[in-house]
Amino acid sequence: MATVSPWTNETYDELYAIFKRDFKDSQAVYEGNAVWFFPEMDSGKEVVFWHMTSRHDQEAGERLPDLRRSERLPWARPMLDGSRRPEILAWDYEEGDRSIKTYLWLKDYDFLVLMKKYRNGGRRLVTSYYVDRPHTRRSLEKKYARRIN
Repeated sequence: MATVSPWTNETYDELYAIFKRDFKDSQAVYEGNAVWFFPEMDSGKEVVFWHMTSRHDQEAGERLPDLRRSERLPWARPMLDGSRRPEILAWDYEEGDRSIKTYLWLKDYDFLVLMKKYRNGGRRLVTSYYVDRPHTRRSLEKKYARRIN
């Protein structure tokens, strides 16, 4: 895991170096298909980076650092590369809006990578996060039971 505690002013820069290495400097691939992300920027970094390292805090009304997401950021690319490993649950699920999302869940370590699947087989990286709530775990278990692949 990445060292994120104590959190310093340089922590996001260190995490961004990992994101850049794993997702910008080399093409991520999932089951032979390119994994990409929107190039939208916020505060000098891609929006998806912020989704992978912070979470929206209702009370503060802004995104705040999420230590558990951040320390697991280095796991996201290896999960894509090793998605067929038995410890990773990987599946596609048709959401309520009819879009297909691809879930990679390292269940024993409560870490998830989420992508949107496109008709050409390509995937867009949406986020990754630490599963820290029982209702989120139950929701993922239900989606896995109703997976489409």
